[in-house]
Amino acid sequence: MTQKQLNELYEAILKLKTLDECKKFFRDLCTLSELSSMAERLAVAKMVQREVSYRGIATQTGSSTATITRVAHWLHHGMGGYKIVLNRIK
Repeated sequence: MTQKQLNELYEAILKLKTLDECKKFFRDLCTLSELSSMAERLAVAKMVQREVSYRGIATQTGSSTATITRVAHWLHHGMGGYKIVLNRIK
């Protein structure tokens, strides 16, 4: 994978205009397992932002504490992507 390929993917995602287009593209692009993992991480990030306990997040989402810790790390110390999305979907 090259940076050019990643940028092309990001640009392709930006071209999607509706929820239905997004669903179709991601379903064609990703396995159900990959989609599930991404949706789970977003749910975890929302709960971490609301300061739900890790145990509570694990109980509600079925996520491992390793996943919760990793998502929390990127939410607080990453590039700000989670924060951008979480602020926009409020």
